[in-house]
Amino acid sequence: MAEVERVYVVPLRVVKRTPRTHRAERAITEVKNFVARHMKAEKEKVWLDNPLNEAIWARGMQKPPSKIRIKAIKFDDGVVEVSLPEE
Repeated sequence: MAEVERVYVVPLRVVKRTPRTHRAERAITEVKNFVARHMKAEKEKVWLDNPLNEAIWARGMQKPPSKIRIKAIKFDDGVVEVSLPEE
């Protein structure tokens, strides 16, 4: 099986229902859940890139973005690397 590369827009509107002090952490969890579901991988094998983490935390823990564009690459061993798409 070869590498699979896809670009997604992950909706993070559900994060706004979380208490203010946990929103960025919940956004990270939502990105991992979304990628695991769409790339058919385990949550433990989803790896988030540091610039993606910084983009979610850019406005602080209380105001994460309501949606974010990501690029997911699934390798042969089942590991999924998630990063920001290069534009």
